[in-house]
Amino acid sequence: MYGLQQKRNWMVGLAAGLAMALTVPAHAHEEGDREARSKPWPQATLEAQAFKEVSQDTVTITLSKEVSDPSQEAVLKALSDALDPVMKEAKAEDKVQARSGDYRVWPHTDDKGVITNWRGRAEIVLKSTDFAAASALAAKLSKRMPISGLGFSVAPETRAKHEQELLAEAAKAFQDRAQAVAAAFGYESYTVKSVNLGGVGMPYQPVPRMMAKAAMADESASVPLEPGTEKVTVTMQGSIFLRSKEK
Repeated sequence: MYGLQQKRNWMVGLAAGLAMALTVPAHAHEEGDREARSKPWPQATLEAQAFKEVSQDTVTITLSKEVSDPSQEAVLKALSDALDPVMKEAKAEDKVQARSGDYRVWPHTDDKGVITNWRGRAEIVLKSTDFAAASALAAKLSKRMPISGLGFSVAPETRAKHEQELLAEAAKAFQDRAQAVAAAFGYESYTVKSVNLGGVGMPYQPVPRMMAKAAMADESASVPLEPGTEKVTVTMQGSIFLRSKEK
């Protein structure tokens, strides 16, 4: 009986020892995981760009009319009488987009706060990629609604086309910079964590102003248009992991 009890105790002790031996590798594995998580690959954030100068291909011309009268109703009528025929004629030119612009009517008061006069201002905005058509139409309408503003821009479809062309250049610039950053810090290579794309158009030259204002009074004259250029840019921002050489 005593020998049987000793054998049972020895077997229990052996089982406990095996259990402890089996838990050690699991514990060590957890420690290794924590150490790996606490020492991840270093990260870097960088930015690269690609850009080109693009000719402005869209003109926006603003026509405006200002009136003044002691009667608010008279101001509203005068603006309507000026806008309606000009807008009708402008919309007849299919090469030019015409829309209403700013429209305001406001009172003037004396020292006692009494309204003494009313003023009103209305705009018609012409927009086109056909400079000749826009110029001729603006000159024709300027006798009834003088030109008060002029600006140039790059059409959205033109910008999108150039941004698509610049995408590969921006990606190559990002890759070159990422590799240079990795090498500068003594790493062999990199892997991309995330990338964000952005595009922006920046005026490259001052927007030219209208010249030869007296010539606009003649319906046979055209408005002188001299567009500039814009800088179309594709920006690539992102984060990378810096990697050592795999062993």
